[in-house]
Amino acid sequence: MDLDFLLLPFKFPFMQNAFLICVLVSVPTALLSCFLVMKGWALMGDAVSHAVLPGIVLAYIVGLPLILGAFAAGMVCAVATGYLSNNSRVKQDTVMGVVFSGMFGLGIVLYVAVETNAHLDHILFGNMLGVGNQDLWTAGIISLVVAGGLVLKWKDLVLHSFDAAQAQASGLPVNLLHYGLLAALSLTIVATLSATGLILAIGLVIAPGAIAFLLVRKFSTMLWVSVIVCMLSMLAGTYLSFFIDSAPAPTIVLILTAAFLVAFIRRQIVTRQMSMRRVEDDRALKEV
Repeated sequence: MDLDFLLLPFKFPFMQNAFLICVLVSVPTALLSCFLVMKGWALMGDAVSHAVLPGIVLAYIVGLPLILGAFAAGMVCAVATGYLSNNSRVKQDTVMGVVFSGMFGLGIVLYVAVETNAHLDHILFGNMLGVGNQDLWTAGIISLVVAGGLVLKWKDLVLHSFDAAQAQASGLPVNLLHYGLLAALSLTIVATLSATGLILAIGLVIAPGAIAFLLVRKFSTMLWVSVIVCMLSMLAGTYLSFFIDSAPAPTIVLILTAAFLVAFIRRQIVTRQMSMRRVEDDRALKEV
């Protein structure tokens, strides 16, 4: 197997754009995934990723940019979920399930009712090999805004994620942090639309943080480890999809899933070794 064959994917413009959007999207999704994992918002990411579909269709009908409709729908889903969970006896995860499934169903009904040039498969599963300059600019700007905000406020967000009451007692703007994180989630989902679509976006905003959580103990280290894991997985999945003739987005998610399983097994082995060492130390102390 010669070098020219291995470098073949980098010679095509559509593959170059695919690799570039992987680099752009991996940073905000990885950083955000750390906060979602620590805050227990995995289902919120799933809800927002599904709920943006009616916003996309409505934006197409009105003639607005699709990203505006997607962002607005994501925020409506997040705010509606918070309001319903705070003003009813139903738990938040149940409310999220009802809201995002309802909005996703509404999006499907609107899409079928309206004639559009947009392919539903591309919206749901992404079209990374069809990424254009506009998609790259959109992903780049959103990535810069979201990643910059998360890096600047990461300490405040960490405290808010672990203990919202303590964050409020410390004088932090709890509501601003809460809705700022929701806005970052909605924007990140918009940035990943052209890459992985709505269905698989949840993998990018959850898996990197979960993998890093299993590998390291310190949150600051968890942030950059998640970025490395996400970027390498996206690049590897895109590269591999070229040779096995598969879609890049599901290939990326499969690689992230495999990485999570490896990290989980490693953590189990390390935990077992530490437990055995602790037992041996206690036995040695008793013998003394």
